Amino acid sequence: MTKFPVHTLDSAPEAAAPTLNATRQAFGFIPNLIGIMASSPALAEAYTSLAGLFEKTDLTTTEKQIVLLTVSHYHACHYCMAAHTAISAMQEVPTDVVEAIRTNQPIADSKLQALRVLVHSMVDNRGFPDEMAVQNFVDAGYKPAQLMDILVGVAQKTLSNFTNHIADTPLDKAFEQFSWQPEK
Repeated sequence: MTKFPVHTLDSAPEAAAPTLNATRQAFGFIPNLIGIMASSPALAEAYTSLAGLFEKTDLTTTEKQIVLLTVSHYHACHYCMAAHTAISAMQEVPTDVVEAIRTNQPIADSKLQALRVLVHSMVDNRGFPDEMAVQNFVDAGYKPAQLMDILVGVAQKTLSNFTNHIADTPLDKAFEQFSWQPEK
């Protein structure tokens, strides 16, 4: 497998500097994912742009993390599962919600579970969600437009999950306590 460097501001292509600087400013450090993405400044910018756009959607913080964790669990991404568990803790997402996704158990809150099932169905069926999952999502109180918002999060996480698979991104120290491995 090709080895990708984890770039710093000093080693990254010049075109990646604005993204790396913005990331460091936002998080206090440059996560390994972004350091690896910096090999392709376009990828690093696309990912961070999608992340910023996803923040503007009509989903709550908890709902956004459910989308990101569900996609990452589906893709068996050890890096993103750990990172978003850490981010969820910082954002005070209920621990039982995060743990349910990490252990592939139902979320106790039926509305949040309807979201999770829909996201899983969307990814599993390559953009053709099960009609029952869509109906349950709407019946749970979500607006149809929020179905489109979910696509932004799916796109964001697909970029990072696939990057981590290709590059075997090492886990940052900040995320180590939340390490995760997919069930076999």
